[in-house]
Amino acid sequence: MTGHDAAYIERFLEMMAAESGAAINTLSAYRSDLEQAASLSNGPLCDSDRDSLQKLTSEWDDLKNSTVSRKSSALKRFFGFLVEEGFRDDDPSDALPRPGGSRNLPKILSHDEIESLFRTVESRLESESAKPNDVRLSALTELLYGSGLRASELVSLPRNSVVQDRPFLIIKGKGGKERLVPISDRARKAAEKWSDHVDEKSAYLFPSRTGHISRIRLFQIIKDLAKQAGINPKRLSPHVLRHAFATHLLEGGADLRALQTLLGHSDISTTQIYTHVDSKRLVELVNDRHPLSRKNLAR
Repeated sequence: MTGHDAAYIERFLEMMAAESGAAINTLSAYRSDLEQAASLSNGPLCDSDRDSLQKLTSEWDDLKNSTVSRKSSALKRFFGFLVEEGFRDDDPSDALPRPGGSRNLPKILSHDEIESLFRTVESRLESESAKPNDVRLSALTELLYGSGLRASELVSLPRNSVVQDRPFLIIKGKGGKERLVPISDRARKAAEKWSDHVDEKSAYLFPSRTGHISRIRLFQIIKDLAKQAGINPKRLSPHVLRHAFATHLLEGGADLRALQTLLGHSDISTTQIYTHVDSKRLVELVNDRHPLSRKNLAR
């Protein structure tokens, strides 16, 4: 197993523990499956293409369907993590066997639940006992939902990344690639208020004693907010807020290409998982917009 694989597997397991609340036994099973796959892979597992995965999974021919399903699930989630975090541009996991399994849709937050979250944040800000960390919480949540940033992008934002009257952030990703991310007025103002509490010598907008706050700490902050807002913490994470950003934009009329750009997905197939709008809206869309709908024929 290469050093790159070992590092990515550790980061993946870290995410699983913090975001999904995976049990120790589950994490151990993921680690075992991923490390075994890495040892069998012809080259770094993290760089595998579809052909490499097909060759790798040919080793599973004699295994039970339940075992193949578990191994496939581990690899799918691993490659999904690599794409979502910007460590690679494409997801080759569609080459993996699917013995009766299907891809799970991300968790969904309703508009009412989003409003409840931000009412909780505003209540903390307006409290007589408000602290700087409440201002930080406001900036973190506004940026997650107002710009759809990845957790890793958010925690590592440079201190000077939010500029007054500039309606976008410049995010540097894998290989030094940069993309412009529009930032809502609310998010920009919240970030500006928080930056007043950050030492001017700090390299990061959300510093810690050793650099910037960790993704684990961000997960903890968001889950604590969920408890205060009366939402099951298992249903909320930084990625769920990023997903809510995309889903609610789609419901508001954004198209997939626009979402692809906003989310920083190199392959639009990665963006297509955000199309799980409710069936009622789809029916209304067909009835209102289809050229052969009764409404259009009546005209």
